[in-house]
Amino acid sequence: MSDRMRIGVGLPPNLTDEHLQLASQFGCEGVVLATPARLGNSGRWEYDDLVALRKWVESYGLKIEALQNLPHSFWMKVRLGEPGRDAEIENFQKTVRNIGRAGIPVLGHNFRPEPLYRTHHIPGRGGAEVTAFDRKLVENKPLTFGREISADEMWASYEYFLKAVLPVCEEAGVVLALHPDDPPGPAIGGVARIFSSFDGFDRGSKLALSIAKPGTWQLTFCVGCWYEMGGLENVLRGIRHFGRLGQLSFIHLRDVEGVGDRFNEAVMGSGELDATAVFRALHEVGFTGCIIEDHAPKMAGDEGWYPRGRAFQTGYLQGMLRVLNDTGWK
Repeated sequence: MSDRMRIGVGLPPNLTDEHLQLASQFGCEGVVLATPARLGNSGRWEYDDLVALRKWVESYGLKIEALQNLPHSFWMKVRLGEPGRDAEIENFQKTVRNIGRAGIPVLGHNFRPEPLYRTHHIPGRGGAEVTAFDRKLVENKPLTFGREISADEMWASYEYFLKAVLPVCEEAGVVLALHPDDPPGPAIGGVARIFSSFDGFDRGSKLALSIAKPGTWQLTFCVGCWYEMGGLENVLRGIRHFGRLGQLSFIHLRDVEGVGDRFNEAVMGSGELDATAVFRALHEVGFTGCIIEDHAPKMAGDEGWYPRGRAFQTGYLQGMLRVLNDTGWK
């Protein structure tokens, strides 16, 4: 992997040659692939399919920085602590070994079984469509799984999962990178959200370090989520703390307005986030990984993956990094 901070791009599950061509045209060296459909839905990802995927990406002069998010069906029992989870964990272990053998360095995951992500959309700058969340709109949401699932239950399930999977990740040379709950905060649908605060991640970090060598468990550090949890100071605190521990794997970077129970995403540069401060903090802790824009707005003429919004935000981040590099981060 590279020894410098760099800008990549996140690509969608229905990956096509056009997506890869655009990533190359954007000037990205690497891509982050979310739940690639080409890897199938048979309970685990197979070695031959992973190698074929890597070679296809590399044929466009790109590299896979990370895979993120196995299909929910692969390990929902694991996250809910239900009977049958051991069979799912066995498939997860096989997937990790196959990812490592295929030469892919990172597997991102979240531990959020409740699927709700946003409550609505609003117009952003110039009428671009962005997502929004208002907790009042989900206060009366029925129990998603027919019962309440407490934080203690979620922590017990995560510990059970890490004890089974992290040693395999260490052996396979694969980083397991945790994404925050999004939206963060109290339970939704009766399901506790344990990765919604600095304390939650600190607890996860200490748990991981008790199981496997440093660097095996890291964070998919989602700047937008950390902002939603508590604003810019919370973002910078997280970067500095976990960066100094060597636990930043790759970065999701988007702009946000609002925190806590009510917020919305924003077109890059039109929200509240001081992205320059984020870059400076990453530089301060010696981060040398990949940064991708996150949750592109739907701009005029956009469909599907929102390539116009994606191109704008990727170019924005590339320009910012170029200026900071050229000025010696002054």
